[in-house]
Amino acid sequence: MIPRSRRSSRLARSPRHALPASAAALALAIAFTPLSGCTAPGGSRPDSRPPLDERVAATTAPALRALYDQRIDWHACPDDGDTAPDGAATRCATLRVPLDYADPGGRTIGVALARVPAADPRRRIGSLLLNPGGPGNSGVDMVRRGWTNYQGPLHDRYDLVGFDPRGAGDTTPVHCLDDAARDQWNGTDDPTYDHGRVLADACRAHHADLLPHLGTRDTARDLDVLRGALGERRLDFLGSSYGTHLGALYAEEFPDRTGRLVLDGAVEHSVDPTRLGIEQAAAAEAGFRAFAAACATDQRDDCPLGTDPAAAPRRLADLLDGLRDHPMRTDDGRTLTAALGWTAALDVLADGHRSWPRLRDALGPAVTRGDAQGLLALADGADGRREDGSHATPADAYAAISCADAAQAPTDADLRTALAELAARAPLTSRHAPLATLLDPDCRSWPYRSPEHPHPVRAPGSAPILVIGSTADPITPYPWAQRLAAGLEHGVLLTREGDGHTAYDKSGCVRDAVAAYLVEGRLPVAGTYCPSD
Repeated sequence: MIPRSRRSSRLARSPRHALPASAAALALAIAFTPLSGCTAPGGSRPDSRPPLDERVAATTAPALRALYDQRIDWHACPDDGDTAPDGAATRCATLRVPLDYADPGGRTIGVALARVPAADPRRRIGSLLLNPGGPGNSGVDMVRRGWTNYQGPLHDRYDLVGFDPRGAGDTTPVHCLDDAARDQWNGTDDPTYDHGRVLADACRAHHADLLPHLGTRDTARDLDVLRGALGERRLDFLGSSYGTHLGALYAEEFPDRTGRLVLDGAVEHSVDPTRLGIEQAAAAEAGFRAFAAACATDQRDDCPLGTDPAAAPRRLADLLDGLRDHPMRTDDGRTLTAALGWTAALDVLADGHRSWPRLRDALGPAVTRGDAQGLLALADGADGRREDGSHATPADAYAAISCADAAQAPTDADLRTALAELAARAPLTSRHAPLATLLDPDCRSWPYRSPEHPHPVRAPGSAPILVIGSTADPITPYPWAQRLAAGLEHGVLLTREGDGHTAYDKSGCVRDAVAAYLVEGRLPVAGTYCPSD
């Protein structure tokens, strides 16, 4: 499972339908329920996936070969008033790929691209492809507005290339709900409202032809076409959160074409998705409790949760749950519901302790004088809701991509067992909407089922793959990184000690290790731990 990303570079999760947050990785946004797979547990290959030699041979088919050989027409990016500081150097383009790789000579779609050239062209290594996670976040925006996060060795030596995955950004964007319907979907506390069915019905009505072709494996194949069109012999890739799932599937699909892959905030799908949902909820609960206890322990007297660290977590949960029966109204007529309150809290907490002051500042007025503006602003930021009421959110893409990866729906018996364990491991953060916490997103009503199945990704024959996990990541729990690295035939695990989702933006030690591998090919020693900044 992966939490849905609502900001612009990583993920986070809401109790009724996941969400994410963060400047460097928006998404997931916690988001996941995408199941991947080409190799079943034990190394057997599902019948739906052709052998490697057949897949490689397919790329030589004339129609597909022409797409690999296409010329990318780089041009000035549209000026929307929010370009990168060196906007003149940033270029955009469109890559043509098959809608259906089983019919490479049929309909094609355009994958939106953005590139910032290497700052030191004489020492240029090649192209570094970036993915910010989600699923559903825009790699084009990541490069156009966030490339400065990679200044130094990466920007000096690489062209930084971002792309919008299928269903996201400007690549066959999936928009299923209008703004009014999205407000209801995000904010309702009605226990009879079926989030999964409402979204599935709307997406089927608007995008029935696209839905079967939005899965991560299709995007991995798009990545290989992009690699070929860029003229790169191997793929160098830096993926965050859901981007690690994409990178892992690329390595599984094209192990002989992997260059230097870095997977930060690892997602893995070797176990049942309800198991992933429980693990993710438990990690979010730990962060929730840590924030509340720290607030109550603070020497200042203004913590809105009291001074008892043992009681503070439950007090915060009671406050948010209480909004179901006693919502807060704002001066402009809007309402802070329990769903929106939980969205605000969990989205901010996804970034770890460095964002705790933001939540504390918003809670204070809500507790002391019923002022909902602060919490509502945080929820709007997570949901991508603008001041005019329109939405700039990858929420629909998050669900469409996740559900395109989802295989068998859980049985009622499986759900009962999983919900009982969820209540035991995340009693506070799951009680508002336990089923939506477990199934994020809820794909049971989705009109398309993937042939994928949970399995460890091994990628035999790949180059070494650097996997990064953080010990207190509330979105992609640390055991996911451990399992992904252990499953890969050539995986190396780098650990950041600390909270918050993803590590690259939180540790100079991690950034140095990433640069050493991507630029010089030097991997950290297995078992290396990095401190947070």
